[in-house]
Amino acid sequence: MSRGLDSAVHLVQQFLSCSVQSGGTSVDATAGRGNDTLFLARLTGPEGRVFSFDIQEDALQSTRLLLESAGMADRVTLIKAGHENMERYVSGPVDSVIFNLGYLPGGKHSFITKPDLTMRALQSALRLLRAGGRAGLVIYTGHPGGMEEYEAVEKIAAGLDNALFNVIKIVVLNRAATAPVVIVIEKAGG
Repeated sequence: MSRGLDSAVHLVQQFLSCSVQSGGTSVDATAGRGNDTLFLARLTGPEGRVFSFDIQEDALQSTRLLLESAGMADRVTLIKAGHENMERYVSGPVDSVIFNLGYLPGGKHSFITKPDLTMRALQSALRLLRAGGRAGLVIYTGHPGGMEEYEAVEKIAAGLDNALFNVIKIVVLNRAATAPVVIVIEKAGG
């Protein structure tokens, strides 16, 4: 297992890799620096499609450059919009949706994901998932608003009908209390 914050992202990617099909569709709800978008583009393959959302031009530019350097820009649609608008741009079913909640690494800390918008995005993601599809969330709690966002996500996830969704939560016990939390939601029937 990798160390620190990267271990949470690695865990989510491992869980999602089982649900992403070559030629399928996936969503990166928070493009950030593009690492999750690139991960999904590799998995979906040349016939697949990834939709990557961010409200910051800096994040989309970083993602675009990363994809171009890997030769995978043609597999991805970059969208300058909040993830709460996901269903305006993506029609289901999708194999996976990944969220990295918090702020853009190296970016302004004043631009953070917001609990109310994240809840709308998560509900959209769950509607878009195909049977057997998965949504993975890495939730950073150490910044202002982070704990509130985590609590809101956990409340929704814990309240999902267990006949329709399987939900796990992973907390890394030997890290600081503010270490990221991982939640993975699988739509039943896959």
